[in-house]
Amino acid sequence: MRLLLLFLLAALLLSGQVFKLYLKDGNYHLVREYQVQGDRVRYYSTERSQWEEIPLQLVDLSKTEQERAAKQQKQERIAKEFDEEEQAERELQHEIDSIPQEAGAYYRSDGQVKALPPAEYKIISDKKRSILKTITPVPLVPGKSFVVIQGEHSPFIVHENRPQFYIRPAKDDQFGIARLTPKKNLRVVESVAVIPVENADVEERHEHEIFTQQLADNLFKIWPEKPLTPGEYAIVEYSGTNYSPNAEIDLVVWDFAYQPR
Repeated sequence: MRLLLLFLLAALLLSGQVFKLYLKDGNYHLVREYQVQGDRVRYYSTERSQWEEIPLQLVDLSKTEQERAAKQQKQERIAKEFDEEEQAERELQHEIDSIPQEAGAYYRSDGQVKALPPAEYKIISDKKRSILKTITPVPLVPGKSFVVIQGEHSPFIVHENRPQFYIRPAKDDQFGIARLTPKKNLRVVESVAVIPVENADVEERHEHEIFTQQLADNLFKIWPEKPLTPGEYAIVEYSGTNYSPNAEIDLVVWDFAYQPR
């Protein structure tokens, strides 16, 4: 788009000095400028590179000026579009440069970019209600397990109901925003059902639909399609949804809470 605008702008600038001096018989002269002098029109012909004159009564000044005005408006519109695109590109580059290069999740507030601290989560077996492991990736046993974060509330609070986050994935993973289910002194990120016969993992994640915009090779901006309701949430980066037998959960979780001002 930018190259097209550049081409159009350059073409119009080159042709901006040349316009048609229309005659009442339908013909025209290509001119650079003209002057009405009494009953004569003196003009500079770009075809013959010299000044010439013609009786005023033969010239259609109204049509000439209408076309000149339309051409000028088109030039100004394309120049404005070019300026706006240039400004948008500068703002986008500034936005990209403001996000740290390290993998993680980031949030911009009041002109400052804040990194969301990764949440320490655990896998709890539904069968024994015991902690299996605290480091990812985590192997699962048959039954049902829960990915949980300690504490009832996140210390990272946002006040916008459609907050915008920036993600630099550590790997070529998927990511989303999940609503956390509160439990006693815990917040459940997701549950994973492990089917003993097939030995396959099925994730149950309460995700919000999000918009995703890729800003650079390894930088994405995400925000909810619909306003959030007050509560606990998390940005979750995960390695797909289809797990092979004996697969391990591989998650990165950044928790946050939405509280209206």
